[in-house]
Amino acid sequence: MRAVVLLCILGAAVANEYTWDTPGDTTVDNSTNNMCLTDQASCGCCLMQKNMMRLEQFFNMSLNELQMGLDKAKAVLNNVRASRSAFSVALTDTRRCEGPYRDAKTIVYQHVFINLGNGYNNRTGVFTVPRSGVYSLALTVYSDAGAPGATLAACASLMLNGRQVAALSETNTQDQEDSSSSVLAIQLQAGDVVSVTLSAGCFLCDDQNHYNTFTGFLLYSTD
Repeated sequence: MRAVVLLCILGAAVANEYTWDTPGDTTVDNSTNNMCLTDQASCGCCLMQKNMMRLEQFFNMSLNELQMGLDKAKAVLNNVRASRSAFSVALTDTRRCEGPYRDAKTIVYQHVFINLGNGYNNRTGVFTVPRSGVYSLALTVYSDAGAPGATLAACASLMLNGRQVAALSETNTQDQEDSSSSVLAIQLQAGDVVSVTLSAGCFLCDDQNHYNTFTGFLLYSTD
């Protein structure tokens, strides 16, 4: 009997001091009130059960909101991963010279340092833009004339959709070897093709030191 009385007192205290009702909710549960009037022994149990049900609903709602937030975060992360694009390539792994040719020719860089997103094709030498955005492109050309006083012709052009956007040229006879570099930021559209063209009469020489490199990566997307 003492246990029943104590439970009723505890239930009444909880009901009076704490509420799970939303602010301004003045709804009265008449069934519970009537039960308390007719059966004092069950009053505390009913109130405790009611509060536990409200607590369960509150936690379920909070859990659903957390799950929605987690799903949004995963979607953003997947979007970031999908937008990653970066490549860096070199002419060759062994001693080799490219050119000179009678006509301009696309340079196929065979050594791949990184090709994140698989936008660069090392069989064609073409980088196909996977996502619209602002990209950083860097090109370095190097050549060795072969002998002092020999003509040096290290020159190449950075091409976008078949159109030249930047050119590098070293065609003097002041030294046996020389190089030239260019770095630029450019806005590209998905599907654009970027490549490097060796100009007619020019040649590039490279070895395992990787003097001739072509690099590009997405700075930020504009989709």
